[in-house]
Amino acid sequence: MGVLEGTGIGPTVIDAALQVLHAVEQTTGLTFEVCRGGLIGEDAVQECGAWLPESTADFCADIFRRGGAILSGPGGGRYVYDLRRRFDLFCKFVPVQPVKALARAGRLDPTFVENIDILVVRDNAGGVYQGQWGDRATALGRVAEHAFSYSETEVHRLVEVAARAAVARTGVFHVIVKEGGVPTVTALWRDVGLAVGRSSGAEPRFMNIDLAAYELIQNPHIFDVIVAPNLFGDIVADICGVLVSSRGVTFSGNFTPQGHGVYQTNHGCAHDLAGADVANPCGQIYSLAMMLRETFNLPDEALRIEHALEAVWREGWRTADLAEPGCRIVGTAAMTQKVVEAVRGVIATVA
Repeated sequence: MGVLEGTGIGPTVIDAALQVLHAVEQTTGLTFEVCRGGLIGEDAVQECGAWLPESTADFCADIFRRGGAILSGPGGGRYVYDLRRRFDLFCKFVPVQPVKALARAGRLDPTFVENIDILVVRDNAGGVYQGQWGDRATALGRVAEHAFSYSETEVHRLVEVAARAAVARTGVFHVIVKEGGVPTVTALWRDVGLAVGRSSGAEPRFMNIDLAAYELIQNPHIFDVIVAPNLFGDIVADICGVLVSSRGVTFSGNFTPQGHGVYQTNHGCAHDLAGADVANPCGQIYSLAMMLRETFNLPDEALRIEHALEAVWREGWRTADLAEPGCRIVGTAAMTQKVVEAVRGVIATVA
């Protein structure tokens, strides 16, 4: 397992995840080789002049060659986009499953988020975030330019992943587009979605991003698998943070065509919270559980972590972002310790 601490609250939430991993080792007898990588994000730019230094990229490549995966803390700037481009981490999975214990911690009615189970499949390889940009002076003033594209091959391989997931679930997947706003890109995604639907047996449905943003809050149960271009997928995934009560518990896995994975939270570096012992470590802990399940084929150990989180929340322990009447607010370190104790069985976990 390769570890990149990141910046801002990154080192703190990564440390929390590694404490939970150590508890898993103690309770299961498993042993993980944890290798620490170098700088990323803002720290890397200051030290090395690059968001993803060559030494850090080489570290990731070595972990992948050895059959491992990367647990990444948040890193700012171009870090995640450069990492995804470097290793062709084309596919991002964002599971969205609200936890019953947190149903009253969010801003939505608890009964409204019951039984939501959404999988967002987001493109990482193309689109706006992987385009070309520049800034130039003209007689009329400064002009900022940004150009991007999608190839049929790029879209097809991602939509195929979403369709396979849909076939294993309800058989339906939504493709997020923007008719009129980006007409040629939308036409390509629509054509590919229809073709993949015919070959896979899954049913594609198409929805504009603005309507999708509305429906995710108003009628989230209409969605199962969602596949989206880079920018639209980013928006969709962040909106889903409302469904699960806080961005602090959101997480994802990013995958290459060969199945190499980088696991992360869906929130940023939160520099304003760094060192204050208030950050929610649970999204990073969830990303660890996802790594154990997807890369290392350890579903029982992943469940142990997920059940531990739920047990702690049911006991009423919360970080401030998940506060509700009657709960007990604790900091990052105390929350981590509660989860560690639950993994070890001090708090009874869900059977």
